[in-house]
Amino acid sequence: MTVMIKKCTFEDLEILQKICIETFYDTFKNLNSPENMKIYLEKAFNVNQLEKEMSNSSSAFYFIYSNEEVAGYLKLNTDDAQTENMGHAALEIERIYIREVWHRQGLGQSIIKKAIEVATEQKKEKIWLGVWDINESAITFYTKMGFVRTGVHSFYMGDEEQLDLIMTKSLNEHIYFN
Repeated sequence: MTVMIKKCTFEDLEILQKICIETFYDTFKNLNSPENMKIYLEKAFNVNQLEKEMSNSSSAFYFIYSNEEVAGYLKLNTDDAQTENMGHAALEIERIYIREVWHRQGLGQSIIKKAIEVATEQKKEKIWLGVWDINESAITFYTKMGFVRTGVHSFYMGDEEQLDLIMTKSLNEHIYFN
């Protein structure tokens, strides 16, 4: 299996929207009402919203490819683009999704390593993410990747408030100064 990670451009907007909707829906369809899923998908992944996010210089999207096919994506935020005020020394993994057909093939580890690489290049001290408190498999994965629970915040799925655990990974061991 050949794995490649590439930063998304505006030319990728159509496939990004498709992958965003597909992966979010597949991940959470059985845990939310159809009405709330529809509201969220239309709000979060419409073309105008994705263009706005891609235009923000403090955000970046990346595709992960498996054998030249888009297998998932990553969205990173720094500074004011972070969904919580974690300061200049932090990088947020706002979204990390792998398409179902590529689950359990190590792509999640590859994409986390990419986030660490970007954070290290930007001299960040930590990376963090929010994960739904009932998503045990994701919590287990992030724990294995060295993230620890450091807080909680609200996430709204339509009209339903859900709790996300904030999980953080220190990068001090990854930053080297000359």
